[in-house]
Amino acid sequence: MTRCRVRCNAPPEPAAILRRCVRLAVKNERLPYDCLIDVLLVSNEEIRAVNKQRRGVDKVTDVLSFPMWGAGEKPVPDPDTGRVFLGDILIAMGRATQQASTYGHSGERELGYLAAHGALHLLGYDHENEWDKARMRRKEESVMAQIGLER
Repeated sequence: MTRCRVRCNAPPEPAAILRRCVRLAVKNERLPYDCLIDVLLVSNEEIRAVNKQRRGVDKVTDVLSFPMWGAGEKPVPDPDTGRVFLGDILIAMGRATQQASTYGHSGERELGYLAAHGALHLLGYDHENEWDKARMRRKEESVMAQIGLER
């Protein structure tokens, strides 16, 4: 069974839900290796700056993922830990709080959803067309259901 270590800069309560959702998203994919993912909670201003710098989009977004491996690349484990570093997930805490209120659900559900969404991006999923978007949404909702945070 794949084990995923999740490093997170959040306080204990949100860190627990972030770790749980990322680990479930990874576990559901049944990777043939153990992995490592970093999750960072950032301000709206920080994510806007990163979005502008890395994607050329000068606006606040809820989550950004930065995969370590491109499509078709073979992930290489760290020789010291044996884990494959999959990449970074940045979540804008302010934006997540706003969205939870807008969508009428808990902040916990919104953070968990964004963490699962970010992890799926690191695993190669995207939502560039309707078929991919629907497939990714099913996987996100599966993670939410597994931890009791469905809509």
